[in-house]
Amino acid sequence: MFRLVLLTAPTALPDEARLLAALLGAGSETLHLRKPGWPTAQVEGLIQALPSQFYGRLVLHGHSGLVRCYGLGGLHLTGQQRAATVRRPLLLPGQTLSTSFHTLAEISRHRRRYDYIFLSPIFDSISKAGYSSTFKLPELRAFFQRRAGRAGYHAPVLALGGIAASNLALVQHSGFAGAAVLGTIWQSPDPVAALRQLQEQL
Repeated sequence: MFRLVLLTAPTALPDEARLLAALLGAGSETLHLRKPGWPTAQVEGLIQALPSQFYGRLVLHGHSGLVRCYGLGGLHLTGQQRAATVRRPLLLPGQTLSTSFHTLAEISRHRRRYDYIFLSPIFDSISKAGYSSTFKLPELRAFFQRRAGRAGYHAPVLALGGIAASNLALVQHSGFAGAAVLGTIWQSPDPVAALRQLQEQL
């Protein structure tokens, strides 16, 4: 099944907890709380402001102690955290571990077992000016086809970067297991409507 994952805006937004709850209520399966530079206490405050019924669908970028403490959905390791983490972090049963890569070679080389991986930028970024894609969709499709023919563990790969309703079908056709969205949601005047438009494409 094709997954649609939502990432939070990297900075604080007005009335953010209410907006995130609305997105989760609108059917966002997994929400990645990504707040670079935020101290643990500030991240914890945002978690506490959300209804606890949504905790199992939240994935934190870092702050592994909060993931365990609140029984959240999982932990996402940034590149820096990945390099500093020798062993798989201690998580509760059912909690996921994910990370982000930027080349196909990194996906092929990794040894830690992840539940899924982000690969970016697949298209030119909507949220980061000048962050352009270096991928070609036919090459990605060929990579996934070769990978599917090999036995053993293969973490599902989700497309990140420039994902919009207009290109979601291309992402699916290229062989990705899902997509992660950021700019198309947060640069919309109505984030919930933008999410529903993506869901309609699926």
